[in-house]
Amino acid sequence: MKFNLFALSFLTASCCFMAVDAFTTTSTPSTLTGPFLTSQPGVHSTQLFHSPPPRNAPKHDTGMSMELDPEEIKIQATFAQHQQDAPKLGFAIDVRTLVQYNHGFAVISTNSKANEGYPNGSVVGFAPDEDGNPVFIFSGMSSHTQDILKDPRCSLTVASKQFKGAADGRVNMMGKVKLVPPEQREAVKAIYLKKHPGAFWVDFGDFNWFRMEIERINFVGGFARAGSVSPEEYKSVKPDAISEFGIHIASHMNEDHQDSTIAMIESQVPGINATEAIITSVDSLGMFVKVTRTPVGSEEKQQFKMRLPFPRKAENRKDVKDIIVEMTRSA
Repeated sequence: MKFNLFALSFLTASCCFMAVDAFTTTSTPSTLTGPFLTSQPGVHSTQLFHSPPPRNAPKHDTGMSMELDPEEIKIQATFAQHQQDAPKLGFAIDVRTLVQYNHGFAVISTNSKANEGYPNGSVVGFAPDEDGNPVFIFSGMSSHTQDILKDPRCSLTVASKQFKGAADGRVNMMGKVKLVPPEQREAVKAIYLKKHPGAFWVDFGDFNWFRMEIERINFVGGFARAGSVSPEEYKSVKPDAISEFGIHIASHMNEDHQDSTIAMIESQVPGINATEAIITSVDSLGMFVKVTRTPVGSEEKQQFKMRLPFPRKAENRKDVKDIIVEMTRSA
């Protein structure tokens, strides 16, 4: 029996939209080979790409395989199509949103002045300006300040506000960090204090304002969910407004209404039979949910992220609530 791996695998749906026609097999019984499978003891895990996938998307080959029950094949085919069709934020918007709603701290990596040839890493405060460029207030005594004054090339690694591990999003921006011109410093100060209202040191005499001129952006959102965004793409979009408070909605749903989330998943992809469904993010077009289930014909639990789309775009907090209530009732 010939079938397309994309249509048969949660894993392919997650990480190989670009290669939907490139991988087929004629084995019987149906077998899923390992290019898209990653696992932990007792748990298979995967994260979802956006559709279309980002440029320079990686492919992984773990050399693993697993047999699929015929009923499981049907479920995974339905899932794959559902995920391909599910509306998602554009990749650039996702990156811009992560940077905007981060807690305001990140790791800056500079070229060490004191130890030539070695990188110097520091945790620093930052705030994105209206174009998404990170702005900083640095003391002249800090080693990273001395590094930047000698060589402005550096990178900034920003993790999502809810970052807990490799499955969560992070962005690396590379560019040159330079002093902000005097006429722009009051505007930059206001941006920074909005993000860091307790930063009393901004008026200290030995502190100076800096801004990164972004030249390259890389994003990683977990296994097989990675790519690059050009600075032009990044600056041309705005952060998703719903994502600013989406985590509070997710927390409420996870604590009090997880059964509703499971019901919504089952109504959109019958047969998944999730035993756990944790919403990891909410945006204007839908939710990402970490699902735990046991595949038909298997005893091993499977864990993956899936997109649970809204029937229409949410415009505000009340709209999100109304949409979720509608989805729950229709489930």
